[in-house]
Amino acid sequence: MAVAPMANPAMPFHPFSPSFPSNSSRLRWLNMTKPSFPVFSCSSAAFDEAPPALLRTEVSLSVGTHLIPHPAKVDKGGEDAFFVSNHNGGVIAVADGVSGWAERNINPAVFSQELMANASCLVGDVEGDPCLLLGKAHAATSSIGSATVIIAMLEKNGILKIANVGDCGLRVLRKGEIVLSSSPQEHYFDCPFQLSSESGGQTYEDAAVNILEVMEGDTIIMGSDGLFDNVFDQEIISTVSEFDGASEIAKALANLACKHSGDKDFESPYSLEARSQGYDVPLWKKILGMKLTGGKPDDITVIVARVVREG
Repeated sequence: MAVAPMANPAMPFHPFSPSFPSNSSRLRWLNMTKPSFPVFSCSSAAFDEAPPALLRTEVSLSVGTHLIPHPAKVDKGGEDAFFVSNHNGGVIAVADGVSGWAERNINPAVFSQELMANASCLVGDVEGDPCLLLGKAHAATSSIGSATVIIAMLEKNGILKIANVGDCGLRVLRKGEIVLSSSPQEHYFDCPFQLSSESGGQTYEDAAVNILEVMEGDTIIMGSDGLFDNVFDQEIISTVSEFDGASEIAKALANLACKHSGDKDFESPYSLEARSQGYDVPLWKKILGMKLTGGKPDDITVIVARVVREG
């Protein structure tokens, strides 16, 4: 995964602080105007237009997680980070450290880990607004690096709010069908939008926003691109139908993604997308009937959340 072009080559390192700086220049507050629904840009007011709740009972998330590091990064634990919170109806989030920073002798895992630590500390300060949680967590992160990130927050009345910067993803399944699928954001192939320590990059204002009223029994699948680059949506649907518990589903999906990632003959979502963007084998191999195939070895993080009735 490439590091997106930034205006400044570096920023000084500051010790970690989970507190939110009130005068942060990195976090720009918006004039709050109500956009029409559906919402595709991000502001605090974006979530004022959520559809009226139809659920008469309160719901929350029953969560399972599984992480498999890149084969070459097992000793360091990989560069993905995530957190799960039972705040309100539940909060789930994944950050994927951008590996290109390793070329500058910077550990890509540190930024994603601090970003998620800050988000976990600040989740109570931004009631029902994952966009502002992204902004506050980003502003409080002092490590050098960048990460793609997705946060989903469930209100007890069943309103699910999602904010996403980059190519971490989310699917919501209902009765064997996908009713919501997040869309990746990219500058160009394999270079996603990302929150960065450098100025000139993306901010919470660039997040893609989705709002959905979920129902008891819905299943939310969240993951880093290591999942969605290697597993098709239909495989996700099949896996969810085969297992009952959220932890079992998360482990099964992570193992499937890991298996596909190392299969050089597998027609993966990643290889299909690469070919559609003009990346392929050399001409002489094409003449022999060969084409670009294979999964994409990567850190794989999977969070599975089942919507359950409270009480």
